[in-house]
This record gives sequence, C-alpha cells and structure tokens, in this order.
Amino acid sequence: MAHSLSEQCTPLKREYDACFNAWFEGYLEPAVSTSARPEERQKFAQEKAAEYERNCGKLWVQYRECVQKAVKDRGLESLLEQARTENPLKDAPPAPPAESS
Repeated sequence: MAHSLSEQCTPLKREYDACFNAWFEGYLEPAVSTSARPEERQKFAQEKAAEYERNCGKLWVQYRECVQKAVKDRGLESLLEQARTENPLKDAPPAPPAESS
C-alpha cells in the first residue's frame, strides 16, 4: 500500500486500510442475495454501517485528522480549495428504478 501524505500518518493509514479492507470484504460477501427483498438489503446495509463504525470509525477519524494537519502544515489548503472550486464533486446520478416482480 502507498504511503500517506505525511510519514507520521502512514502507520494510521496502514491500520485504517487494513480495517476497511477487512470490513469491505465482508460487505461484498453474498450474505444477502441480489434477489433479497428491499427490507433485507436495507437491514444488511444498516448492520454493515454499524459494524464499520465500531471497527474502523475511530481509525478513520484519527487518520483524517493527521492528513488534514499535514495538508495545513505543507500549505496545501489553498490548492485544495481551488481544486474544489474548479472541479466540484457532483451528486451521484440517481439509481435506476427497481424492476417489479
């Protein structure tokens, strides 16, 4: 895996990456089939979101804070703001309607 923006943040990055990858692998497992009812899919998604928060949430906050400090320390805040202004993130396109059975 790649190093972080700051060498001080790299151990946090590795720990968070490992946590996220383990969580995401479980998220992708076919625990809920594509033919599951919407309520089952919603419940599964909520359970996985809670699991992420329990296992990886604090690591993410620590890593993000470290990177934000590194950005500030390197004087990159104005460049980030300029990039956000010139190329703002757009909302994702709406999901296609579900097929009826």
